[in-house]
Amino acid sequence: MSAPMDSRQFVLNSTEFAPNGTIPMEQVFGGFGCTGNNISPSLAWSGAPAGTKSFALLVHDPDAPTGGAGWWHWLVVNIPASASSLAKDAGKVDGSNLPAGAVQVITDFGSPGWGGPCPPVGDKPHRYNFTLYALGIDHLDVSGASASLVGYMVNGNAIGKATLTGMFGR
Repeated sequence: MSAPMDSRQFVLNSTEFAPNGTIPMEQVFGGFGCTGNNISPSLAWSGAPAGTKSFALLVHDPDAPTGGAGWWHWLVVNIPASASSLAKDAGKVDGSNLPAGAVQVITDFGSPGWGGPCPPVGDKPHRYNFTLYALGIDHLDVSGASASLVGYMVNGNAIGKATLTGMFGR
């Protein structure tokens, strides 16, 4: 007899924007011609799969005009399995608002921490995919790793994922 399947649904939400809703100016990047406050949104999750030992959050804009690579806006790994949320402004560059042990990776803005939306003027609204991965390992050693390598390592250790997409255009 096999073990029963975990019937919980793994979901990710934010109080700042609804699924497929517009990301507020408070979260928008402050630079490159954008005038937002660059404050990361609050995120909360539930229904992580059994066996989750840590979480990783990857925020990506697949619509960025980069020749196909998209744009990495925030990468956080080693979020403890006991966590069920990230507070608003958890994405400070120094990591001081993250759960103990969590680590931010350098984004395509060239530094760690949250880098909010800032699509080119006139583009259709871009999609910002916030994907929270439940990992079957306690810790990823990502020191010096690129965002793409982190994504590869996260995907290779994922036992579940939940995605929330926000939109922003200007």
